[in-house]
Amino acid sequence: MTGTPLRVGLIGYGLAGSVFHAPLIAATGGLTLDTVVTSNPERQEQARAGFPDVRVAGAPEELFGRAGGLDLVVIASPNRTHVPLATAALEAGLPVVVDKPVAGTAAEARELAALAEERGLLLSVFQNRRWDNDFLTLRALLEKGELGDVRRFESRFERWRPRPKGGWRESGDPAEIGGLLYDLGSHVVDQALVLFGPVTEVYAETDIRRPGAETDDDTFIALTHASGVRSHLHVSATTAQLGPRFRVLGSQAGFVKYGLDPQEAALRANRRPGTSADWGTEPESLWGRLGAGESPVTGGGRPVPTLPGDYPAYYAAVAAALTCAGPNPVPALEAAAALDVLEAAHQSARDKVTVTL
Repeated sequence: MTGTPLRVGLIGYGLAGSVFHAPLIAATGGLTLDTVVTSNPERQEQARAGFPDVRVAGAPEELFGRAGGLDLVVIASPNRTHVPLATAALEAGLPVVVDKPVAGTAAEARELAALAEERGLLLSVFQNRRWDNDFLTLRALLEKGELGDVRRFESRFERWRPRPKGGWRESGDPAEIGGLLYDLGSHVVDQALVLFGPVTEVYAETDIRRPGAETDDDTFIALTHASGVRSHLHVSATTAQLGPRFRVLGSQAGFVKYGLDPQEAALRANRRPGTSADWGTEPESLWGRLGAGESPVTGGGRPVPTLPGDYPAYYAAVAAALTCAGPNPVPALEAAAALDVLEAAHQSARDKVTVTL
């Protein structure tokens, strides 16, 4: 992109803001990280150290008070603040990116989408896992018809964290919108919808496994898509032996892929996109395998080179959308559809029923 960079205000500098959003914004041509909002003095110093030219504000009101000096607001604060902050930003005349989940309910997400449309402003949701290396690889295989007609999609986002870490993400207060269903579940449900379309039935099991845990830490979601595909989605903090990230079974072949996309680990290690040619790549030993009739563990199928992961593509698409050079990469109404599924999963687990959408 050419011309004056678009000025971005970032609200929140915890994990999401400092590890994901700030580095990705700074690495995107056409965007500049103008202001970071955090009331935490240590995080303020962290922001200044990482981005010496950035302004620091202690409260969102300081940001909205000079809305004319900004071109985009990114909301990476705790989940319970997403709706009020996005509403305030849109009412101040600012386009908005919101971290997932955009809201606690699908109705709230649709209200935000309606407000953005009424104001003629961009409202996009940061579903970065659409740019994971394994997801991009699987999507390419499906577009080529390599598996035939897909019948079952298994997706796992599992971790081994036998002791709770605390914080709002693990709070039992419903107002915090914590727990794995709305955290990692937002990712796996979104990916399933992107790949296989709308859902007609939802069944879920949610459990609290760890001593001292307050909200779900081991969750299973089964989806029936209108296309006929069945998705089985697992999110867990209590998995002592991790399963495959993807296991996809079709009429001609299956695809099995282990391991998580390396981009989060790279960002946590303070690596920046654009500083090396191997961003988002992984070794051949982690490539998935495509085949039929034999387990990949015993050498069945052929290795499929994993496409590079590309989180920077999200903000590049946002910059293009803000300059009318491309579409919104993740419209709020798509996030609302995922929230329909998450709400149905919550109801299913609570009432021990299958929910029809």
